[in-house]
Amino acid sequence: MRLLPRSLFWRLMLVLFGGLIVAQLLSAAINLAERDRLLFRASGIQPAQRIADIVRLLDSLNPEERRRIVGILNVPPQVVSLDRAPVAEDSGAAAASLPLAMFSTVLRSALGDGRPVRVALSAAQPVVRPGFVRERGYGMMGGPRPGLAEEAGSGGAVMDRHMFGMHMGQPGGVFFLTQVRLRDGGWVTFDTHIPQESSSLPWRLFVTLLVLLLSVLLLSFVAVRWLTRPLHVLASAADELGRDINRPPLAEEGPLEVRRAAHAFNTMQARLSGFIEDRTRLLTAMSHDLKTPVTRMRLRAELLEDDDLRDRFESDLLEMETMVTQTLDFLRGQGKHEAAQPVDLMALLESLQADNEEMGREVSISGAATRHCLAVPQLLKRCIANLLDNAILYGGRADVSVEEGPSELTIRIKDDGPGLPEEELEKVFEPFYRREASRSRETGGTGLGLGIARNIAQSQGGEVHLRNHPQGGLEAVLTLPVA
Repeated sequence: MRLLPRSLFWRLMLVLFGGLIVAQLLSAAINLAERDRLLFRASGIQPAQRIADIVRLLDSLNPEERRRIVGILNVPPQVVSLDRAPVAEDSGAAAASLPLAMFSTVLRSALGDGRPVRVALSAAQPVVRPGFVRERGYGMMGGPRPGLAEEAGSGGAVMDRHMFGMHMGQPGGVFFLTQVRLRDGGWVTFDTHIPQESSSLPWRLFVTLLVLLLSVLLLSFVAVRWLTRPLHVLASAADELGRDINRPPLAEEGPLEVRRAAHAFNTMQARLSGFIEDRTRLLTAMSHDLKTPVTRMRLRAELLEDDDLRDRFESDLLEMETMVTQTLDFLRGQGKHEAAQPVDLMALLESLQADNEEMGREVSISGAATRHCLAVPQLLKRCIANLLDNAILYGGRADVSVEEGPSELTIRIKDDGPGLPEEELEKVFEPFYRREASRSRETGGTGLGLGIARNIAQSQGGEVHLRNHPQGGLEAVLTLPVA
């Protein structure tokens, strides 16, 4: 997917961050639900205990004293009445409402004697004793409160729910209508308000979750960076291996899996290095052994009286020696053990231009480079010489242009030849690949020049590629790092 990060590090961080967010949200939801339940239970214990205490007190009094005591106790948030008829019992509603069931359970536990109790969510306005509103000062500021009746038909005063909630310090919560039967058969009614204390989320919970999230993310960042660093080191080593097969081996340290990967990489590097060295030694020995018969053949060719035949023999022997020498240069990796140093690119190009002009070749140079490039001088000279030879051989001349960038120098070598089909722009870098099948020295080289040039460029931290120029001809583009 395009929205996913490209690196393994940020993908792991995204998975960890997403998982932590989901876990924190679920944990917060569970904690808040449990907190609401416990707070409601705790807030309902005090009103339930007060009801139980009032019921025990009323049981011990005669009817006249009960009414006098009820008039005193008839104060919000718990309004008491002896004149209300018992409501119909609805066990299904009690079971369906968690607050109702919890309050009923707490109340029955506080009473402890199994007497009949009826609890329902209150839909009516609480009833207070006469004069309570005036005694508490309600309506003194600007007249009576709208919706507030001073006298009720039952002999009490009615307080609206908003005023009832404001007396508690905050609006909202749950209103219960509770009825308990006294020992003499009468019923006492309580209008109880339990505030919704958990309606606002505590800021400490958010701070705690935020600190926990940031701490885990920081640890995850360090852990993922620690785990992915060996992959970065391994990728860098693999990239350097393409430039220098004899680079220092990786340090085999860290976790078991990292040590195994480093050991496997070092083993692969040692095998590749050994294979290349064995092949180079074999071809070097063959080249050395070929010198003796080639020398004998050259001496015998000198004895030929036919000048034309002698020239052809010498040409074939020269081609054979050149092919063997260039093959060895290609396989040896062009002296990668030599240390790179700053090279004056313009001086090197001017030297090659002078050499080619002495041979009657046309080479032009344009552009300039004020900074030096970092390379092995002899190898870089061989690389550019091969590109010039290719341009002059197939295009008749070479036009060299130099461009200087922030971190690299670019050399463009253009010829006036026919160019190449797009599918062959990379094939010509393969060893011994030539477009024409005659393999004649007059119509082309050995097929190793461009391959050697690319090997040299890559060993110096650069690159070579070919392209067909829009104005005709083939253009070789060589990039080199600046010193």
